[in-house]
Amino acid sequence: MNALRKLGVWHWIFWITMAFAGYATFIRFWYGLGAVSNMSDQFPWGVWVGFDVMCGVALAAGGFTIAAVVHVFNIKKYKPIARPAILTAFLGYSLVVLALMFDLGKPYNIWHPLVMWNPRSVMFEVGWCVTLYSIVLGLEFLPAVLERFHLELPLRLLKKIMIPLVIAGCILSTLHQSSLGSLFLILPHKLHPLWYTDMLPVQFLFSAICVGLAMTIFESWHSAKAFGHHLEMDLLNGLARVLAVALSGYLALRFLDLYHRGVLPLLTQPTREVWFFSLEILLLAVPAALLYRDHVRSYPPALYGCSVSVVFGVITNRLNVGITGMERASGVSYTPRWTEIAITLGIVALGFAIFRFAARNLPILGEEQQTAVPASTVTREMAPSFAQGD
Repeated sequence: MNALRKLGVWHWIFWITMAFAGYATFIRFWYGLGAVSNMSDQFPWGVWVGFDVMCGVALAAGGFTIAAVVHVFNIKKYKPIARPAILTAFLGYSLVVLALMFDLGKPYNIWHPLVMWNPRSVMFEVGWCVTLYSIVLGLEFLPAVLERFHLELPLRLLKKIMIPLVIAGCILSTLHQSSLGSLFLILPHKLHPLWYTDMLPVQFLFSAICVGLAMTIFESWHSAKAFGHHLEMDLLNGLARVLAVALSGYLALRFLDLYHRGVLPLLTQPTREVWFFSLEILLLAVPAALLYRDHVRSYPPALYGCSVSVVFGVITNRLNVGITGMERASGVSYTPRWTEIAITLGIVALGFAIFRFAARNLPILGEEQQTAVPASTVTREMAPSFAQGD
């Protein structure tokens, strides 16, 4: 009883979430997909693909982005946030594989694409790239484990091949981030025109880079709050500058594509698809505009709010492509069952718990910078500058 009383609110939320997820997991593997999901032959891809896989892969893009900046472009000042970004990516891809075990009708056959080749299939390329990149991320993260147990020889050997590993990871991640968009190119008459375009692979890659940068800021904020560290504001300010430019380029690409395809008039129609498209664009356009302002980038709560908006904007985009944009052509309306949502929330909660455990027990978090500020503290000097502008 004393142990139960010591549990905080978030501990209770975690264990309650995992209890519901555990029950839904039992139903899934004992009674099958039909007992736990509202997916059907008319709508075979639901929230487990739309969110768990498509969003999970995108949210893990910070790994290859930051690793390339530190190890390939040799910008060492970002080294303190490299390991948390790589850990986030490694967990993201591991949990994507876990989510696939729920979505596949025969999850024990998940290894088949590795030996039963179909080189003409985009799904085959995605499967191979996700498998190889997960291995690469594991190797990129391994130095933290080796340092924890003082294994010097394998650590030195691994550091010698780190740059080729990072380059391989960037290539693999670039391939499958874009290939997730390529999956939908075979659906010109099923995916709504607001999202169907030959530019989907480029758009998916571009938006993954944006959300990867935003997730790095998001993770840095929560790590600082959870472990009492300081925010590396000079590093996050630099990431926010790049994020503002990347978001602007992505949004320009989206609207130029809509214009050249003659789809812009659809935005005047009061349809469900237009509302969800507008939400997606709004969530990305607002931080794109705000992050050009120095006082926003220097004000921790505003910077965090912008990163959250970008994360939800890209999540909305993936759900629009995978679910919203497909419903009209399918002729059915899909709403996930509570068990689908419970399993998804359980996977997300598991990711947070593993990150917390790793950050507490492994050398993950970098050294504090001289310009860092406490995540939980906003000085009186900062707040007026945010209100007044530059």
